[in-house]
Amino acid sequence: MIRGEWSSPDAWKITVAEYARAWVAERPLQPRTRELYESQLRNHIDPYLGAKTLDRLTPQAVRSWRQQLLSEGRSVMVAAKSYRLLRAVLNTALKEDQLIAQNPCRIPGYDKETSTERSVASIRQVFALSRLVERRYAALVLLAAFTGLRWGELVALRRSDLDLERGIVTVSRKFAELQDGRRVTGPPKSTAGVRAVALPAMIVDVMTADLVEFPAEPSELVFRGPLGASLRRNNFHRSVQWSKIVVEAGLPAGFHFHDLRHTGNNLAAASGASTRELTFRMGHGSMRAALIYQHATSQRDREIADALQKLIEREPTAVWPVRGPRFSPGHARTQISGLQEGSD
Repeated sequence: MIRGEWSSPDAWKITVAEYARAWVAERPLQPRTRELYESQLRNHIDPYLGAKTLDRLTPQAVRSWRQQLLSEGRSVMVAAKSYRLLRAVLNTALKEDQLIAQNPCRIPGYDKETSTERSVASIRQVFALSRLVERRYAALVLLAAFTGLRWGELVALRRSDLDLERGIVTVSRKFAELQDGRRVTGPPKSTAGVRAVALPAMIVDVMTADLVEFPAEPSELVFRGPLGASLRRNNFHRSVQWSKIVVEAGLPAGFHFHDLRHTGNNLAAASGASTRELTFRMGHGSMRAALIYQHATSQRDREIADALQKLIEREPTAVWPVRGPRFSPGHARTQISGLQEGSD
């Protein structure tokens, strides 16, 4: 046991498939998360490792499994997600049930995934999209873009969740659509998802006008279809011809409704929100996701530089640490242009 070579005598009796299925069944997971894990087990783990007993699962077996996934056409993202699930399952076998001496999922880099950066709309494009979409959904588009709420949170909003006097929307539940067509109501994605998000003044005006045109009782949904039914993602995309109007708004053909959330988070980051503030506004339990939206942009960097220039100009005794005429922005652009022409 000290050398880490001991394994439980029960480990040879339990297969990876049996243990993993029980692990998923016993966890207090959100319905969509449970559905995702079951799909990963069924399609990417069980066919390759499911028959192995826990004591026969080695780092070499894990490496071979991942390589087989990739060679059969699975993406690096799928392989990474499946690897993280297997690692979590085996961590329980190691730390809680003491069925294995070591977790074989300890290979550096296997849990990393590289996904294509999603599109972000400009403010002008957001307004263009709100004008092109069916009128009853214009406020939905604007609220998504300027609050960063998820689709499931938006379509579950009730009139009582909107406090337009204070300019706040309270997020306390969401709708989740399952693969079998069922839709379940539950709390947001994480504990931090229960939050009150402040609205820009313009959005308060938009929502006020929207509720006059499409009134709702306190317990009723804010966003509904023409016949009063709650919105479903696929039906919404089809009815508003989403693929068509995003192109007309000047956005790329693959722009998704969820990309409006990315837009809102990027705008909040560009406004100077701190990591903690972004984490709260996004409804995330950790700061990892918020850091994604704090990458530097040339526009924001220019704003910072301009602000620094204003600070410098406030100091009457500031002198340039070089001889010659005062260094001007125009002169800087001329010099930089000359350098670029003569460089690789």
